[in-house]
Amino acid sequence: MIGIGPQSDQLEGRPSRVPHLTTQILIGLVLGVLIGTMWPRAGVASKPLADAFLRLIKMIIAPLLFSTLVVGIAGAGDLKSMGRIALKAIVYFEVATTIALVIGLELVNVFKPGAGLTVPLAADASAVATMAHSQQTAWDMFLHLFPTSVVDAMARGDILQVVVFSMFFGAALSAMGARGRPVVAVLESLAHVMFKVTAYVMAFAPIGVFAAIAATVGGRGVSILVSLGKLVVLMYCGLGLFVLLVVFGVSWLIGVPFLKFVRAIREPFLIAFTTASSEAALPKALEVMERFGVPNRIAALVIPLGYSFNLDGSTLYLSLTSVFVAQLAGVDMTVGQQLIMMLTLMLASKGVAGVPRGALVVLAATLTQFNLPLEGAAILLGIDQIMDMGRTAVNVMGNCIAAAVVARWEGVEV
Repeated sequence: MIGIGPQSDQLEGRPSRVPHLTTQILIGLVLGVLIGTMWPRAGVASKPLADAFLRLIKMIIAPLLFSTLVVGIAGAGDLKSMGRIALKAIVYFEVATTIALVIGLELVNVFKPGAGLTVPLAADASAVATMAHSQQTAWDMFLHLFPTSVVDAMARGDILQVVVFSMFFGAALSAMGARGRPVVAVLESLAHVMFKVTAYVMAFAPIGVFAAIAATVGGRGVSILVSLGKLVVLMYCGLGLFVLLVVFGVSWLIGVPFLKFVRAIREPFLIAFTTASSEAALPKALEVMERFGVPNRIAALVIPLGYSFNLDGSTLYLSLTSVFVAQLAGVDMTVGQQLIMMLTLMLASKGVAGVPRGALVVLAATLTQFNLPLEGAAILLGIDQIMDMGRTAVNVMGNCIAAAVVARWEGVEV
């Protein structure tokens, strides 16, 4: 098993006069908002810095994920153990995402953010129509699990395919016994090197966060929030309710202090929120959860799996916005229709991993299936970045608590 706790502390060691990384990220966030508001052009012009940071993150994901997961599986001793962990994780994922969908449906039906809203449905829906046609079928999603080339999967940053290959590779190493130990030792060293590289990349996080926020505020402004502000506020209230009911509730049930957990994940949470990228937070999430006490063999499997099967924030967003578009169009959906839509979203949302603006892809496909206007989704494009920040951060938080839950189910004290 890889123990990164001490190494991580050393990697992050810095003179006391230098603010902690979390503080630096918060400073970058505030400065980004100020620059984007006062000098919009300068804010938009800083976007390449954010893109460079995200590229650095994507650069380290494949080797980090491969090395940690293979070592974790090889150290577990048998594939049966990993299968048990994966099954427990998926059971938890389904319960959590169902609760997220229900919260979204309840809020949108009680507060009706789309009813009487004077937003024209004449928006250009061509981009959204393209999204709808790009939605994967069930067989497409199944076949997508298996890479035709692991090199191609790593180059594209396809997390799920890298996980599948790593599971096969780790199981083979475990079956080889003593003959496989030299390879395990090499990969364990590689994992430690990648954590060192991660620390270097994270040193640029405040700059990346600053640029991402400045570009968003400078490009979008706050004017669009005036007409759609009720929906944005309602979604963030829903995300807060999910954190309170599920994350806090689960923390209490498994005996993990909630505030301690929040402090542990504050950096990956802030990175996910400010960059609106789950990938950007993945290396740090793996690191902090192992330091929190979750074994590598569990964290390295559960968290990447959650990127495909446990998108809590995205599923809440989908249930909220799909009914919102119906209200916008004056379509009164029955309880039965909404339940069918909820089941559709539960299945469709599993295929959004790695798809740019994946939640909008699923939303567009769902609107098409239920004969709702795609123009409604086109309108949401204007505020999608603002909503994406919140749902992505909750996705990361949900996957981190899932790792803690599975660890407790496996009898590990965290």
